[in-house]
Amino acid sequence: MALQVVQDERDGWVVLTVSGEMDLVTAPVVRQYVHDAVADGRHSVVLDLAGVHFCDSSGVGVLIAARRLMRSCAGRLRLILPRNSPSDGVAHVNRVLAALGVRRLFEVFPDLEAATDDAARPMSA
Repeated sequence: MALQVVQDERDGWVVLTVSGEMDLVTAPVVRQYVHDAVADGRHSVVLDLAGVHFCDSSGVGVLIAARRLMRSCAGRLRLILPRNSPSDGVAHVNRVLAALGVRRLFEVFPDLEAATDDAARPMSA
């Protein structure tokens, strides 16, 4: 399945809903969306990764680069990674980030409502 990114806005946040596979070929698309948001002066970005069913090191690299970019412009990056997915019981990206030891670098939320609520607290790693 190819990567699909849908851009929306909610409560002042740019919401990028990503689905499919984030790999060497497709991950740069996500990077470009984040860069475009920052270039447009947007510094609050949510990446909804609930629909990503495969993520390799290239995808993880893009997430880390997006975090770095948002921090460099005093922006905010939040990820939506549900604890469980209907297909395998554990959300794939959540599992990959935890296995690589980088999950703690991100503010992770279970759903869009929590991710765009400035008063919400991220889930623990």
